[in-house]
Amino acid sequence: MKKRIEYPFELRPLSDDEGGGWLVTYPDLPGCMSDGETPEEAMTNGKDALTAWLKAAQETGRDIPNPDNFPSGRFIARIPRSLHARLSARAKQEGVSMNALVSAFLAESLGRREGMER
Repeated sequence: MKKRIEYPFELRPLSDDEGGGWLVTYPDLPGCMSDGETPEEAMTNGKDALTAWLKAAQETGRDIPNPDNFPSGRFIARIPRSLHARLSARAKQEGVSMNALVSAFLAESLGRREGMER
């Protein structure tokens, strides 16, 4: 069975000036990025971009970083049942998974904070 390769990524909302939607980038793979109208669409498109980037790098003999040295991206948090229920309902309303919703909320919050610090 082939081992699944995972690279860390960043997901952030795009401002209206940037065209709106969401942007996913792979910081350790220069130029590897994609976007989408929703966080889930951006992630799906990002996976396609990752596959294409890796294939192109392999075909051209470019060095490919080893993902084993990167954090897994897995994050587990215990939250109150009431918050879980609210997040689950909101994810269903938005038509995305709860993981995608929470990732989007975190990315949006970090983006806002970083904008205030500049």
